[in-house]
Amino acid sequence: MANRTYEVMYIIDPETDGEKIEKLNDAVGKLIAKEGGEVVRMDDIGMRDLAYPIQKKKEGHYVLFEISGSGQEIAELERRMRVNDMILRYITVRVDEDRKKADKIRSKREARAAKRARFRQTDETPAEAQAEA
Repeated sequence: MANRTYEVMYIIDPETDGEKIEKLNDAVGKLIAKEGGEVVRMDDIGMRDLAYPIQKKKEGHYVLFEISGSGQEIAELERRMRVNDMILRYITVRVDEDRKKADKIRSKREARAAKRARFRQTDETPAEAQAEA
Protein backbone atom coordinates (compact mmCIF):
# COMPACT_ATOMS: atom_id res chain seq x y z
CA MET A 1 0.00 0.00 0.00
CA ALA A 2 1.16 3.54 -0.71
CA ASN A 3 2.69 5.71 1.97
CA ARG A 4 0.39 8.50 3.03
CA THR A 5 0.97 11.47 5.28
CA TYR A 6 -1.35 12.21 8.20
CA GLU A 7 -1.51 14.86 10.88
CA VAL A 8 -2.88 13.70 14.22
CA MET A 9 -3.64 16.32 16.85
CA TYR A 10 -4.95 15.52 20.28
CA ILE A 11 -5.83 17.54 23.36
CA ILE A 12 -4.81 16.20 26.76
CA ASP A 13 -6.60 17.00 30.02
CA PRO A 14 -4.92 20.11 31.55
CA GLU A 15 -4.77 18.47 34.99
CA THR A 16 -2.42 15.75 33.73
CA ASP A 17 1.15 16.20 34.97
CA GLY A 18 4.08 16.64 32.56
CA GLU A 19 5.59 13.21 33.16
CA LYS A 20 2.38 11.42 32.14
CA ILE A 21 2.10 13.61 29.04
CA GLU A 22 5.65 12.70 28.06
CA LYS A 23 4.94 8.98 28.58
CA LEU A 24 1.77 9.25 26.47
CA ASN A 25 3.66 10.96 23.62
CA ASP A 26 6.38 8.28 23.75
CA ALA A 27 3.73 5.54 23.74
CA VAL A 28 2.06 7.09 20.68
CA GLY A 29 5.41 7.25 18.86
CA LYS A 30 6.21 3.62 19.73
CA LEU A 31 2.74 2.46 18.66
CA ILE A 32 3.13 4.15 15.28
CA ALA A 33 6.57 2.56 14.76
CA LYS A 34 5.26 -0.85 15.87
CA GLU A 35 2.37 -0.70 13.40
CA GLY A 36 4.74 0.11 10.52
CA GLY A 37 4.46 3.89 10.34
CA GLU A 38 7.03 6.63 10.83
CA VAL A 39 6.82 9.76 12.94
CA VAL A 40 7.94 12.57 10.65
CA ARG A 41 7.45 15.36 13.17
CA MET A 42 6.14 15.72 16.72
CA ASP A 43 5.21 19.12 18.14
CA ASP A 44 4.28 19.46 21.79
CA ILE A 45 2.41 22.74 21.46
CA GLY A 46 1.56 23.05 25.15
CA MET A 47 -1.33 24.62 27.02
CA ARG A 48 -3.85 26.56 24.95
CA ASP A 49 -7.37 27.84 25.53
CA LEU A 50 -10.10 25.66 24.06
CA ALA A 51 -12.59 27.14 21.59
CA TYR A 52 -15.39 25.82 23.80
CA PRO A 53 -15.48 24.03 27.16
CA ILE A 54 -14.94 20.26 27.04
CA GLN A 55 -15.92 18.36 30.19
CA LYS A 56 -16.06 21.74 32.01
CA LYS A 57 -12.42 22.50 31.12
CA LYS A 58 -11.46 25.71 29.38
CA GLU A 59 -7.90 24.82 28.34
CA GLY A 60 -5.95 21.77 27.23
CA HIS A 61 -2.47 20.52 26.35
CA TYR A 62 -2.12 20.24 22.56
CA VAL A 63 0.14 17.73 20.76
CA LEU A 64 0.59 17.39 16.99
CA PHE A 65 2.09 14.35 15.22
CA GLU A 66 2.90 14.16 11.52
CA ILE A 67 2.87 10.50 10.51
CA SER A 68 3.88 8.73 7.32
CA GLY A 69 2.34 5.31 6.86
CA SER A 70 -0.24 3.06 5.27
CA GLY A 71 -3.24 3.90 7.46
CA GLN A 72 -3.17 0.74 9.59
CA GLU A 73 -1.37 2.59 12.37
CA ILE A 74 -3.96 5.39 12.30
CA ALA A 75 -6.82 2.95 12.89
CA GLU A 76 -5.05 1.43 15.90
CA LEU A 77 -4.02 4.85 17.22
CA GLU A 78 -7.57 6.20 17.04
CA ARG A 79 -8.92 3.07 18.74
CA ARG A 80 -6.56 3.61 21.66
CA MET A 81 -7.25 7.35 21.86
CA ARG A 82 -10.98 6.69 22.09
CA VAL A 83 -10.56 4.74 25.34
CA ASN A 84 -7.82 6.90 26.91
CA ASP A 85 -9.18 9.11 29.71
CA MET A 86 -6.36 11.66 29.44
CA ILE A 87 -7.28 12.59 25.84
CA LEU A 88 -10.19 15.01 25.60
CA ARG A 89 -10.35 15.23 21.79
CA TYR A 90 -8.37 14.03 18.78
CA ILE A 91 -8.49 14.56 15.04
CA THR A 92 -6.69 12.87 12.15
CA VAL A 93 -6.31 14.53 8.76
CA ARG A 94 -4.74 13.06 5.63
CA VAL A 95 -2.57 15.83 4.20
CA ASP A 96 -0.59 14.24 1.34
CA GLU A 97 -3.21 14.99 -1.35
CA ASP A 98 -3.52 18.60 -0.20
CA ARG A 99 0.25 19.02 -0.29
CA LYS A 100 0.41 17.62 -3.82
CA LYS A 101 -2.21 20.13 -4.94
CA ALA A 102 -0.36 22.96 -3.21
CA ASP A 103 2.94 21.93 -4.85
CA LYS A 104 1.27 21.86 -8.26
CA ILE A 105 -0.22 25.33 -7.75
CA ARG A 106 3.12 26.65 -6.47
CA SER A 107 5.00 25.27 -9.49
CA LYS A 108 2.47 26.84 -11.89
CA ARG A 109 2.77 30.16 -10.08
CA GLU A 110 6.58 30.04 -10.25
CA ALA A 111 6.52 29.15 -13.97
CA ARG A 112 4.18 32.06 -14.65
CA ALA A 113 6.42 34.43 -12.66
CA ALA A 114 9.49 33.23 -14.58
CA LYS A 115 7.67 33.76 -17.88
CA ARG A 116 6.72 37.31 -16.84
CA ALA A 117 10.30 38.02 -15.77
CA ARG A 118 11.57 36.88 -19.21
CA PHE A 119 8.96 39.07 -20.91
CA ARG A 120 9.99 42.11 -18.84
CA GLN A 121 13.67 41.58 -19.67
CA THR A 122 12.99 41.52 -23.42
CA ASP A 123 10.60 44.46 -23.08
CA GLU A 124 13.17 46.58 -21.23
CA THR A 125 15.97 45.94 -23.75
CA PRO A 126 14.57 48.24 -26.53
CA ALA A 127 13.89 51.00 -24.00
CA GLU A 128 17.48 50.84 -22.80
CA ALA A 129 18.68 51.00 -26.40
CA GLN A 130 16.63 54.17 -27.02
CA ALA A 131 17.97 55.77 -23.83
CA GLU A 132 21.54 55.19 -24.98
CA ALA A 133 20.93 56.65 -28.49
